[in-house]
Amino acid sequence: MTSKYINPFTDFGFKKIFGEEANKDLLLDFIQTLLPEKKNILSITYLKTEQLGRAASERKAIFDLYCENDKGEKFIVELQRAEQDYFKERSIYYATFAIQEQAQKGKWDYNWQGVYTIAIMDFSFHNSTHNNVKTQVVLYDEENKVVFSDKLKFVYLEMAKFNKTIDELESHYDKWLYLLKNLAFLDEIPAKLREKAFQKVFQIAEIAKYNPKERQSYENSLKYYRDMENSLDLKYAKGLQEGKEEGLKEGKEEGLKEGLLLTARNMKSEGFSPAQIAKVTGLTENEIEAL
Repeated sequence: MTSKYINPFTDFGFKKIFGEEANKDLLLDFIQTLLPEKKNILSITYLKTEQLGRAASERKAIFDLYCENDKGEKFIVELQRAEQDYFKERSIYYATFAIQEQAQKGKWDYNWQGVYTIAIMDFSFHNSTHNNVKTQVVLYDEENKVVFSDKLKFVYLEMAKFNKTIDELESHYDKWLYLLKNLAFLDEIPAKLREKAFQKVFQIAEIAKYNPKERQSYENSLKYYRDMENSLDLKYAKGLQEGKEEGLKEGKEEGLKEGLLLTARNMKSEGFSPAQIAKVTGLTENEIEAL
């Protein structure tokens, strides 16, 4: 069935909703929802997403969205579709560019404005030990159990963990996450999402309103997203087969079981449902829930 609305996890969809000048009110609303302490932001301005290092030999940082509020604070908003090694470290590294660019020539007292990173992740962190969708990180004083500095903050959204139904939505935050995760599967605006901001999202996300060039751009972006999904499916299928072969090679039933459990853990961390995992591995949903 053809979708009525764009998929926000495609590059086109993400930029269409949050990255266009006419829609920056949506980005501002989303930022303030995740960072309630920024409710006093009056305006936001898009900045160039490519930041160069201080020397030509230094690596470039490419942000999905990079913006600044009226107080000079910087916001990096990134969509990450698949887990990669050292993703946490990469996000910290990227944030340092937003700090270093504030350095002033001559005498400077190092009083830089805050830098805030929001990562919308289409997966869960490997070996995640909690069920919270949102992880918020600041510099913390372990010895005295207090925040050392809140000028550098990271918000990670593990979207694979968000499973609320439309009837379970309570807050504006819930509604944003539900909309991002389910927009491409909706064919009408649910009553609970008839707030001004969300109605605008539905308006700009309707594929039928796009001109041929925009529609082709979206199709290209959607193809890339689906190709990535397929490659992940193949990776898990390969892991399953390797687990089976290893179990048979060792001639031990527990070897096969371990291979299946490993595949199930990996699939679970990527947001596959227990039913999907059970279909691939043959494990029961109770076994999967216990992982």
